[in-house]
Amino acid sequence: MSENSANSAVRSLLPAGSAPKAWPFEEARKLAEHVAKKGDERPALLETGYGPSGLPHIGTFGEVARTSWVRQAYTALTGRPSRLLAFSDDMDALRKVPDNVPNREMLEQFIGKPLTRVPDPFGKYDSFAAHNNARLRSFLDGFGFEYEFASSTEYYTSGRFDAALKRVLEVHDEIVAVILPTLGAERRETYSPVLPIHPETGNVMQVRMDKVDPVAGTVSWTDENGKRFETPVTGGAAKMQWKADWAMRWYALGVDYEMSGKDLIDSVRLSGKICRILGSAPPAGLTYELFLDEHGQKISKSKGNGLSVEEWLRYAPPESLGQFMFNQPQRAKRLFFDVIPKAADEYLAHADKAAALQARVSTGAEDATLDADRLALCANPAWFIHGGHIPDHAGSPLSFAMLLNLASVANAETPDVLWGFIHRYDANVSPETHPMLATLVERAITFYADFVRPAKSYRLPDEKEHAALVDLANSLRMYEDEAPDAETLQNLVFEIGKRHQFEPLRSWFTCLYEVLLGQSEGPRFGGFIALYGVRGTIALIEAALVRSAEA
Repeated sequence: MSENSANSAVRSLLPAGSAPKAWPFEEARKLAEHVAKKGDERPALLETGYGPSGLPHIGTFGEVARTSWVRQAYTALTGRPSRLLAFSDDMDALRKVPDNVPNREMLEQFIGKPLTRVPDPFGKYDSFAAHNNARLRSFLDGFGFEYEFASSTEYYTSGRFDAALKRVLEVHDEIVAVILPTLGAERRETYSPVLPIHPETGNVMQVRMDKVDPVAGTVSWTDENGKRFETPVTGGAAKMQWKADWAMRWYALGVDYEMSGKDLIDSVRLSGKICRILGSAPPAGLTYELFLDEHGQKISKSKGNGLSVEEWLRYAPPESLGQFMFNQPQRAKRLFFDVIPKAADEYLAHADKAAALQARVSTGAEDATLDADRLALCANPAWFIHGGHIPDHAGSPLSFAMLLNLASVANAETPDVLWGFIHRYDANVSPETHPMLATLVERAITFYADFVRPAKSYRLPDEKEHAALVDLANSLRMYEDEAPDAETLQNLVFEIGKRHQFEPLRSWFTCLYEVLLGQSEGPRFGGFIALYGVRGTIALIEAALVRSAEA
């Protein structure tokens, strides 16, 4: 996923005046138009934001991945440099204690404190923010993203925001006028975009400003005990309320692009207005749909529902996670364990196509189809997932679904069991020659043990299905001493389904999956027979028929 290997190659890959219709290129065009209007020669700045009030979740990864792909498309489209800033709002106050952390009672004592002043409940870092920031950086680094990490606390305390913060004071009342209509009556009485840090308690204060002094760069306010303070907004003595903070950051850093979730549409609109009040245009961006858990609820850092990056990688390779994130970002998607096999096989299909396109494009032979091949390659999710170059080991000769079904039928507990079938199917395939397949085999064993085996439930065939299964077993016996290819076996299965008048024909395959494999869905059955073996498949059918006779 790193851009390092892609920058030089992708610039010359696109046909002149053309661009794929893939969504990252649509976003890249918006970014290019935004940069052109600014007339700024600096590298385009793309930003992602993260609130470290809870453990980083898969949605955070998705935002960085998607923004990286927009950046990659921007490079291919314009040839111009860019930067990606992963910004952590770690000076924000701890509002509530997350459900999925230890030492929750201890954390209760630090409600209202900046996250960088809250102890790490895991006992590993200087603060809770430092722990969560480290987690964020670790999994971004693990996926090879090229980014710069930014800490809100460091930016505030180092003075990088000082000029922008003084500008906030100059237009304080205009900002308040924009925000007030969106607030309840009680909050309107005390709202200010400035949140001073209490010099005695260290709490982030949400209080009315008694006085705003743009010349001195200070605000005056009164705490709940009636004590008055005058606080500079510079040097980390205060921070901005988050909608104003977002806008101030866009203004101070010159952010050109930032995407956000559908739940933040109103916040984006308000922050855009504030950014304009400060004196610059808000960035271009994409509104993406939210991820939902198995119950259709929005995933949340504090709830810990949905999937973590670590959980996904326990069951499938990282490329499959990239595939899931690439698909239709403006469509809500269910994010739970059962989406993993489909994402893995979607990635494998795209990787195979991309590798073939890359091979044709790399020949350099100019012909009528070359431009179409280039466009198709740059629209392929695998091209983005691999940073513009598909490695030789990207694909697999066997799908993840096929391996899961093989694990299920063989009751496999170790990879060696699956490799025994694979070597018999193709003696030239090994973990060394096909590392992606090796990863899939290991993940399939784990996925099978945790999800497939507990859910296996065989049903008995009805009379029509019984006759068709007998026919299939008898027909397969003609191939016991041969090694027919998957297509021959698939045609045989189709022929028997038609001969026994299954309508629709899919109901015949559903019978095979439910009666022989103990599940509702499965692979191309001809490919499964070729991999599992003709004799093994006959034995499966005979076992099912025995179960039926004994029932």
